[in-house]
Amino acid sequence: MIIQSTSHDLATPTGVMRTYLHQPSDGRQYPTILFYSEIFQQTGPIERAARLIAGYGYNVLVPEVFHELNPIGTVLAYDDAGRDKGNADKMAKSIEGYDSDNVALIAWAKTQAWNNGLFGAMGFCIGGHLAFRAALQPEIKATACFYATDLHAHVIPNQAGQHSMDRLAEISGELLMIWGKQDPHIPAAGRARVYQGLVAADKTFTWHEFNGPHAFMRDEGERYDPQLAGLGNQLALDLFSRRLRA
Repeated sequence: MIIQSTSHDLATPTGVMRTYLHQPSDGRQYPTILFYSEIFQQTGPIERAARLIAGYGYNVLVPEVFHELNPIGTVLAYDDAGRDKGNADKMAKSIEGYDSDNVALIAWAKTQAWNNGLFGAMGFCIGGHLAFRAALQPEIKATACFYATDLHAHVIPNQAGQHSMDRLAEISGELLMIWGKQDPHIPAAGRARVYQGLVAADKTFTWHEFNGPHAFMRDEGERYDPQLAGLGNQLALDLFSRRLRA
């Protein structure tokens, strides 16, 4: 499919949120994927990953996850300064702020002629956690989470009872959880904690642990593993095909 990309500024309770839309250019209706970036926002690798998914027949929305804390259009570099700024932003935004972002994204998509009413979510790193958070919304029927950071720990600011794992009962769709065994940010004990929580909550999910480092899906830098990235994308596309095709 030929893909077109546009940007849209959406109103949220915490300020204007720049959102990038990647979608087939044929004007037909397709399912919509809420697509969450790393702490660096929409970098080149994130845009390419979003356009890849769009090419299989999806409207892919990439919001600026820290829109409250940066000028519109901010993209952080994959360097020490960018990592430090992104991590500081992560600690400055409460988890509840992402809930209102998700509501705004879904509400806007519902008004658009290209949306067929079916929704999924996908994300990497902190974006994997934010995709998991998006799954709390009843419209989200399929969610692909890649090395979801801080899901196993109480790091992101949140009120009592608002941690994502505390709200598992609200997830109604299917989850795909993908991890790297050599990821220092999510140790084996942390992954086990998430797995056990999903089993105890009787959620519908599949679980994959690959021999890969953190950010093995990012097609830039020394940690990129093309073979694992291809497999990860295929698993996500299989999930979306099963759950989001009317």
